[in-house]
Amino acid sequence: MKKTIHIVIFLLCTTLSFAQLIDTSKLDSLFSILEKNDKFMGSIAVSQNQKTIYLNAIGYTDIENGVKANNTSKYRVGSISKIFTASLIFKAIEERKLKLDQTIDKFFPNIKNADIITIENLLNHSSGIHDFTREADYYNWNVIFQSKERMLERISNGISEFKPNEKSDYSNSNYVLLTFILEQIYNQPFSKILDKHIIKPLKLQNTYYGKKTEISKNESYSYKYVGKWIKESETDMSVPQGAGALISNPTDLNTFVEQLFLGNLVTEKSLENMKTIKNGYGMGLFQFPYNDKESFGHTGGIDGFESVTSYFPQDKLAITLTSNGVNYNKNTILLAVLALFYNDTFELHNFERPKLTSDDLDKFLGTYSSEQIPINIVVTKEGNTLVAQATGQVAFSLESTSENVFIYDRAGIKIEFMPSEKTMILYQGGGEYKFTAE
Repeated sequence: MKKTIHIVIFLLCTTLSFAQLIDTSKLDSLFSILEKNDKFMGSIAVSQNQKTIYLNAIGYTDIENGVKANNTSKYRVGSISKIFTASLIFKAIEERKLKLDQTIDKFFPNIKNADIITIENLLNHSSGIHDFTREADYYNWNVIFQSKERMLERISNGISEFKPNEKSDYSNSNYVLLTFILEQIYNQPFSKILDKHIIKPLKLQNTYYGKKTEISKNESYSYKYVGKWIKESETDMSVPQGAGALISNPTDLNTFVEQLFLGNLVTEKSLENMKTIKNGYGMGLFQFPYNDKESFGHTGGIDGFESVTSYFPQDKLAITLTSNGVNYNKNTILLAVLALFYNDTFELHNFERPKLTSDDLDKFLGTYSSEQIPINIVVTKEGNTLVAQATGQVAFSLESTSENVFIYDRAGIKIEFMPSEKTMILYQGGGEYKFTAE
């Protein structure tokens, strides 16, 4: 449910021959290395022509009690929920209960610009409605039950970021409002609408509207890595609603996205609307390019969970990755899977790192500022692990690649320290930024 970072799947010199087999032994090796080095916990499924061709699960769903993940383990999938919600909206449009161009003032008269914001604006994030997850106090109340009235109050009190259709900006508020619209027109809870129109028709055995995690139901806790896996708090599902409250697993999500593109959920016209990209956003779908091919899907993030599901219509290929603990760039994992599917080559990552003691880290500690970008980075330590936190962002652990160089794989960050000069250089996305200790 966190703000989505678009995953751009890109490989050079890819063999474009049609492939029906995948080198499962190499994928097994990759996931074994990820597990051994505490880089990833979760599940992956790859299917083609509605047949699973690779399936794997690594790590734990409950570290404290030693519960290992298995191929039917279930995860919170965050904003992947939005594809389900968008599909339900289009089904309602097909049933003439809604219109794409109707305004939302009938449902939410207190929302700013409700008389000019349409259903379409909500679907493709062009409404200008403020995203409640960006509020400074969000993490003070996201774990507490929120009534529908309270969520509407929070959204209504938010500022209008821009006029409808002026531009687009991702906002979870849009899909919470779409959830409430569905409940009003069907006069049922969202969970029952979901069951009736998607889950039961597709026979999805491991997908449903979430509640508090129950390990006994093969659900997963989520974790962050700071020298070791630390259990994350749980967002109360009354908060994300249809923007991010679903629980599922990779095989179910592959089935869902396959059936969506096969025309078994919405009409071809509705699907084309969902796929239409304006200012980077479709209506419940993103486009992920891959050489001359294109895939459609969505990413998801909530608590320590991260996920992505993607479908390549040309090859009838579905790939879903769900995780409850990530200490690595999941895009790199997806690239490896695609490389094997399309007969490209890839090298298994070398995770060997120098061992530094807690005392070795002391020379790096401090608060650093830069004249190039308006943020401070506070560098601390937890045991033998160096930890960095930029202004307004969550802390992340750094891994040493040499005595003075550290990386954060998930975000493609490298930091080189010059302790004698009390400076450091941060490298990310082709940029190079100098910071000085205060």
